Amino acid sequence: MSGNTLAMARAARGAGQPAGLLPTAVVLAVLAALTFFLSGYQLFQLTTAIAYGIAILGLVILTGYTGQISLGHGAFYAIGAYVTAILMSVYDVPYWATLPVSAVVCAIFGLLLGFPALRLGGLYLALTTFGLAVALPQLLKHPLLQDWTGGVQGIVITKPDPPAWLKLTPDQWLYLFSLAVAAVLFVLARNLLRGRIGRAFIAVRDHPLAAEAMGIDIAMVKTGAFAVSALYTGIAGSLGAIAVQFVAPDSFGVFLSIALFVGLVVGGVGTIGGALFGALFIVFVPNVAADISKAAPDAVYGAILIAVMFVMPAGVAGTLGRLLARRS
Repeated sequence: MSGNTLAMARAARGAGQPAGLLPTAVVLAVLAALTFFLSGYQLFQLTTAIAYGIAILGLVILTGYTGQISLGHGAFYAIGAYVTAILMSVYDVPYWATLPVSAVVCAIFGLLLGFPALRLGGLYLALTTFGLAVALPQLLKHPLLQDWTGGVQGIVITKPDPPAWLKLTPDQWLYLFSLAVAAVLFVLARNLLRGRIGRAFIAVRDHPLAAEAMGIDIAMVKTGAFAVSALYTGIAGSLGAIAVQFVAPDSFGVFLSIALFVGLVVGGVGTIGGALFGALFIVFVPNVAADISKAAPDAVYGAILIAVMFVMPAGVAGTLGRLLARRS
């Protein structure tokens, strides 16, 4: 390829980057503008959806890109929430400073869980992580940890106030803070998964023997994916705890892990943007189901879930991507 052709290719890539960033900037601007049009409760719901979206993004990295099925990510969400609650209530640490601590703690737990995952796969790994989700709430109630976790009573934390120079309510500030954190994490995930590490994840998922023959360290890739996934989910748990202002063992039961997995599948297993669609589904659809039928909301929720999977088997983001590809 000639020098002129290379220069034209570089120019074309550089010209395409701002255009590619424009839709993301528009979406962020619209989401930020909602701060001034929605009620405090509606902003609380969106803040919760943002936290769940970050947790589901962790599952996208683990399951969608490396093929490791986890039904226990609610445990990492709980660990992140408790780290933030303990630091804020006992040690008076600022809420924003608890996020990196939760990230590191959950990454370590994810790394430790990643080692036994090397010998397991498929349904066996799913069952192992499910056991973690079942056991953790009981461990949080154990007398040896009660002084830290508050036992069955849990821990109450205070919702952070906005900076004095901002004329915002606590709900508005927490929503914008969570949105900013999510934007950074989604950009980092996009760069990670579209780079060399992301290609290694996909190679290990699709052709492990070929990946190993190419020199990819499968053990390092799998354990690293678990650590990164747990890191994201831990930060999500921290944001969720700050929004709810309360943590208790029964808040992090098995249903939370199942709900996160449902959000992963509904949004699109291998899509980054699908994490947001999945989060919106698990936050708002149960409310819609309860409004439709007070007597059997779970039946309505199940019917809606079946209908969504029937119409969009590739998930919301996957289906939208295919439709846009056909139009172009």
